[in-house]
Amino acid sequence: MDIIRDLRLAVLIDADNVPYSNVKGMLEEIAKYGTPTFKRIYGDWTKPHVTGWKSVLLENAITPIQQYSYTSGKNATDSAMIIDAMDILYTGRVDGFCIVSSDSDFTRLAIRLREAGMKVFGLGEKKTPGSFISACDKFIYIEILKITEEPTKQVSTVSKTTIKKNDPTDTILKIDKGLIKLITASINDLADEEGWAFLGDLGNLLLKKQPDFDPRNYGFKKLVPLIKAINRFETDERDSGKGNIKLVYVKNK
Repeated sequence: MDIIRDLRLAVLIDADNVPYSNVKGMLEEIAKYGTPTFKRIYGDWTKPHVTGWKSVLLENAITPIQQYSYTSGKNATDSAMIIDAMDILYTGRVDGFCIVSSDSDFTRLAIRLREAGMKVFGLGEKKTPGSFISACDKFIYIEILKITEEPTKQVSTVSKTTIKKNDPTDTILKIDKGLIKLITASINDLADEEGWAFLGDLGNLLLKKQPDFDPRNYGFKKLVPLIKAINRFETDERDSGKGNIKLVYVKNK
């Protein structure tokens, strides 16, 4: 499911619009996609609501950027992040950006960075508006980073489809008709003459169609268990010719 690895990333954090809890989990997630070259966090550090961030900045080597609120009701932090992002873009020293925020104000920034050939990853809460999510190459919900315990399996039914899924308390999204339709259509888009589609290609296509797609949203660590849990698809493991490495293919039943 990873888009690309070993990217040089600029990590820009909006202290006003994401929680400071599980900062380590956020940075570990970002490390899956590249190496943070810049790690900056923006906020008015004179305000009490960002106090929680102060204790984790040194521990995680994040540089705080002070931005005073010039006018009541206006968010100067957003402007500071956008200006810095464009400055970093023009230095040419990064391959992508990770914008940590749940604010739709960064939608245009994400679009502009992608127009410049940058990979854009977003991290934010489930409440993040769809416009910002769609503007990113990949969007990760912060809530799934808090889920660490093994899920409890149960059975539910969606449109006569038997699904083995995790306890709803361990997920932020439910397996529903929309997800099944998305996977089914994507397999059809990629299928060979016999109806089989390579799982790696399927994962990439799902992400292109829906940037916030992630098996962890539904309580599964990987795409294969999610596919197998929905009784609408067949899987086939094939020898890759490279030792014990198996290639997984899927098709609609």
